[in-house]
Amino acid sequence: MSSNFPREVFSDVLKSNDSFASEFSDNHLTGYAAKGLAIITCMDSRISPLSMVGMGPGDVKILRNAGARVTDDVLRTLVLATFLLGVNRVLVVPHTDCRMASATEAEIHELISSEHGVDTRSVEFRTVRDQVAALETDVMRIRTYPLLAQGVTVGGAIYDVHTGLLMPQDI
Repeated sequence: MSSNFPREVFSDVLKSNDSFASEFSDNHLTGYAAKGLAIITCMDSRISPLSMVGMGPGDVKILRNAGARVTDDVLRTLVLATFLLGVNRVLVVPHTDCRMASATEAEIHELISSEHGVDTRSVEFRTVRDQVAALETDVMRIRTYPLLAQGVTVGGAIYDVHTGLLMPQDI
């Protein structure tokens, strides 16, 4: 059977994985969130969700997207996490110096169009000018979502990518 996997493009990834797998030891974790926590944060690679909260593999469910926004897919995932995977706490964590907070929706579409010739207006990027207001909206969206398990506690904090500190918001 022939492979269509682009091995040359991913050769560094596969080589690193071979090294990782050669020393891998199965820790027999389950899919259950041992600490009952789900973190919704940005895809920004400056964020290490487990490290920033002092937890490790198996402790937390991590959901990432551009801007740490609470989308329909995040809500779908939280329904599963709260009923089937032991999540009873949700922390929404956008961060400082975020590209999704640096321009308006229209400006991002125009930038992509002018630099790459692609019309992205069919996509809602959910940019924000006021991260605290957006965080409040997202936290309230989870708190009022009727399909989550009862008793889920939801909080929001902004992560400072330059200091490593979480800044809890009173929402």
